[in-house]
Amino acid sequence: MLTIIAEIYTHAGTEHRQAVLDAFEKIIPTVLAEDGCHGYEPLIDHLPTIAMQETNENTIVMLEKWQSTAHLEAHMQTTHMQQHFEATKDHVADVKIRILNSGI
Repeated sequence: MLTIIAEIYTHAGTEHRQAVLDAFEKIIPTVLAEDGCHGYEPLIDHLPTIAMQETNENTIVMLEKWQSTAHLEAHMQTTHMQQHFEATKDHVADVKIRILNSGI
């Protein structure tokens, strides 16, 4: 089982982050129905903040669980993901992806 953490950096302004969140809301049921998907959730910073917390109002963290890299790669090629990328391209400044295995 793989854990994917995608840090999505939107352009400055709440409208950009909200547009990306709205786009995710539309595709989540479809993604969760994909073969090999065990979790797909957009996360934003908790407010109010606490002392140890680092925040960025222009960031969305996608927490994903996939059975294998083959499932993840197939997901990235789906029509709904290609449409999602097209719909959000003007709102997203950068994306950083981590693909993780259990450390123990």
